[in-house]
This record gives sequence, structure tokens and C-alpha cells, in this order.
Amino acid sequence: MTDKTQNAMWGGRFATGPDAIMEAINASIGFDRRMAAQDIAGSRAHAAMLAAQGIITDKDAEAIGKGLLTILSEIENGNFAFSTALEDIHMNVEARLKELIGEPAGRLHTGRSRNDQVAVDFRLWVRDRCDEAVAKLSALCLALVGQAEVGADWVMPGFTHMQVAQPVTWGHHMLAYVEMFGRDAGRFRDARTRLNESPLGAAALAGTSFPIDRHMTARALGFDRPSANSLDAVSDRDFALEFLAAASISAMHLSRLAEELVIWSTAQFRFVALSDRFSTGSSIMPQKKNPDAAELIRAKVGRIMGANAGLMMVMKGLPLTYSKDMQEDKEQVFDAADNLMLALAAMEGMIRDLSANRANLEAAAASGFSTATDLADWLVRTLGLPFREAHHVTGALVALAERRGCDLPDLTLADMQSAHAGITEDVYTVLGVHNSVASRQSYGGTAPNQVRAQIALWKEKLK
Repeated sequence: MTDKTQNAMWGGRFATGPDAIMEAINASIGFDRRMAAQDIAGSRAHAAMLAAQGIITDKDAEAIGKGLLTILSEIENGNFAFSTALEDIHMNVEARLKELIGEPAGRLHTGRSRNDQVAVDFRLWVRDRCDEAVAKLSALCLALVGQAEVGADWVMPGFTHMQVAQPVTWGHHMLAYVEMFGRDAGRFRDARTRLNESPLGAAALAGTSFPIDRHMTARALGFDRPSANSLDAVSDRDFALEFLAAASISAMHLSRLAEELVIWSTAQFRFVALSDRFSTGSSIMPQKKNPDAAELIRAKVGRIMGANAGLMMVMKGLPLTYSKDMQEDKEQVFDAADNLMLALAAMEGMIRDLSANRANLEAAAASGFSTATDLADWLVRTLGLPFREAHHVTGALVALAERRGCDLPDLTLADMQSAHAGITEDVYTVLGVHNSVASRQSYGGTAPNQVRAQIALWKEKLK
């Protein structure tokens, strides 16, 4: 029978082939072909193990191995004809293998099922993406560390509620994102560690009666161990969910940084200038330079988090073990991975090309009474006032400066003493923005020497 009447891989039970609509909804080759390299790696490891265990002959294993490499080459060179009628990457590869080597191809599927086959392929694919995410996050962190090193002592406003709060340094602000992306890399490493168990050999759901060696195939594929429960092995998609969760958090961090770049590059802020390589113009307004790359990165979090929620909904009601619902896992993961890797690469490029405007940063740092907390701390430290009283005195001086249309350092000593008689000339030593940041010597603080110490630690960690 032809594929029109019966599927050659599983058609013995069926008198007729699937309806065209059934074929369309059932096929996954349109997207799971992306796992071709992983599928062939799994099959080669399985064939070698079958031969080592005496389940198939060495001759058949050699033919299978060579045939699979030929197929991989055809796929990589774009010379492979994928068939929707054959449903998925597994059947497409097996059918082509039969064309190349004949009967031995039929022995490859001994002791396994498409259920454990797809599980191992998908784990291998996600494992590769975890490694890729860590590499791209590390590159982004190095770019941010480079920015931090240039501006370790440049002052800028620190914000809470998007209002000027206290002066900080540019280097300190850049390193805040290094901490975030460093945690993201840690999450991908953790996810990789947990996923690194091989489901191959769990077969359909119950294991197999053939004397296979699952430890051998696990080692061959770089897994730490075979999975311990065959039911869980074929039905688990936690590894994909963990990848999507880590990707969602990382995308959220990218979105926060992108938002700041959008704001900082406006004419109202002028904190930074984005390079032409990561900006676009307007079709009607010749003066425009739009931060489109940053805006698109900001939007990516929606589709990545959507993939996370989507796969969670697919998995939430499934009884053990495998159900066809689980075919809906891959497109979401593929899309999220593609968009995360693109966003990470684009952000790294923007950060490397970024030019910060030191003068504008410093001018903004001095606005909004940003050293008011330094004044309150001075009243506590020097005059021994309780902090709440110092807070009240400082608030009165801020109100006075606001009425005068000046900043705190512009008030006279007499003005200061009108709020508290004990204030001396020494108070002016804490009111400058450079004095303010230099005083923040607590571990993890914004003082330039603290920032430089953290830069050195990160440069060593990112080697």
C-alpha cells in the first residue's frame, strides 16, 4: 500500500489511510525537523548499543550508522525531501534510511518507541539551547561590565518611583543588570543539570524486554544517567517548562533594560546615544532616530511568557503517560528560544555600541534634591539627632530650597541653621553628588571603589 492508503510505519492495524485533515493536524514534520541532528545522534547511539548487546549484528549497526550520517549530510545540505505523510522527523529519517540500506533499517527501532525517541531528541535540543543561552548571557554581561568599567565613577541619578532618589554611579547601574543576567545564566545551568537524564530505552512507557544498556546510550549522548522511571521518562516535559521559565525571567530583565534605553535616549533625558546600527529612522520625519531594537526586545517578553503559559496549559491535565497533546510542546519552545537568542544578541550589540553622556548624567544626578538623604545622615552622624528628627529637618530645608528655586548646596549656612541651629559649615562636604556616591562604602554600594571591586570579580567570573 502507498502512503495515501496506509502509513508504512504503523499502518498494519489500519485498513485505510488518514483523512487529509487528520494528516494535517497529526503531522509535526513542519517544525520538528529542527531536531534532525539530535534525532540522528540518538539513533546512532541506540544502534551502537544494540550491537554491543548482541541484539543486532555489528554489520547491521555499521550500515545503520553510515546511513544515518548520509541522511544528516543530506539534511544539512538541503537535499533531503521531507514528507508530511510520514508525520515527523523520526519516521522521515527511518524511511530514508530504509531507502539507503534496506532491511537493516527496520532493526533500528528495536527496544525503543517514538515516545522515548522524541523525549530524548527534545531534551538534547533544549540542552543545546540552555548552553547557547548561557553563552549569550555571558557575552551580554561582558558588554555591561565594559560599560561599568568606563563609567565606574560617573555620577547619575538613581531612581525610585521614576523620581530622582539618590546619586549613584553609571558603573553601579550597569552592574545591577550584570547581577540580573548572571542569575539568568544560573537558572539555565540549573535547568540543564536537571534535564540531563536520558529517557532513551524507556520505550513506549514500560521499558523493554530486550537486554538493552541504557547507561551506555546515556553516556554516548552526554547525559549524566538514564531516567529512573520509564513512565516519567516519556511523559515529563518539566525540562521544557524550566527552560521557558528561565527564558521568561531573562526576557523580563531584557525588557527592563530595553525600557531604560528607550527612556534614556529621548531628547528629554539624553543620557545615552544608541548607535546607528541598532536604530531606525522615520519615513516622514527626517530628524527621527528611533530605538526600535530596544522596543522590539521589550516586546519579546510577551511571546516568551506566552509560550511558558501555553505549554503549562498543555501539560496541566494530562494523565500518565504520553498523549498526542504533547506534540504541542515544541513550536512554543522553538519560538521562545529563537526570540530569546535574538533579543540577547541584539541587546549585547546595543550595549557594546552605547555612548553614555557623562555631563548630562551628572547634571541630572544633582537635580531633585538628590543629596537630601546625605544631609539627613549627616544630622544623625554629626549632631546625634534621631533619624526621624533629621528626616523632618531635612524635609524643611528641601521645602525652603524649593521655594527659593535652588538646590540644597545653594542654601546659605543661615538658611540651614533656620531649620536647626546646630548645623555647621561641615554640612556642605556631604551635599555634592561626588561626595555622596563616595560615601556609600557599604558592601554592594555605589562608591566607585566598591564598583571597581565588583567589576574585577565579574571579569574573573566571566572568563
